[in-house]
Amino acid sequence: MIGRVFTSIEGGTEGDAHMTFHASDGSIFEFYHNSDCCESVVIQDVIGDIKDLLNSPLLMAEYVDSDGYPAPQNADSYTWTFYRFGTANGYVTIRWLGESNGYYSESVDYGETLALTV
Repeated sequence: MIGRVFTSIEGGTEGDAHMTFHASDGSIFEFYHNSDCCESVVIQDVIGDIKDLLNSPLLMAEYVDSDGYPAPQNADSYTWTFYRFGTANGYVTIRWLGESNGYYSESVDYGETLALTV
């Protein structure tokens, strides 16, 4: 994702389970969770303005997991996932919360579709 210029971003608000970045070169970057039975993975909150990630090259993209982060109320099992992005316009942190009964994945999935050049 580093160096790409994003022209649009879908999702990225509290409660969303999917977020898609569309780059000027046609590349698409998706953050989501393939849900199974007994789990939920959604965006808990966003720090910063998503619009700061548009129309300027991405200078920083970082993943941090939940080590040491406090447990949410009534969670049998949980995973906090943080994605931090930065451009010359500003920085954005997206905090995801995955919860389950302990037998299912609580992680954020990532998919990348690269633009084809002819």
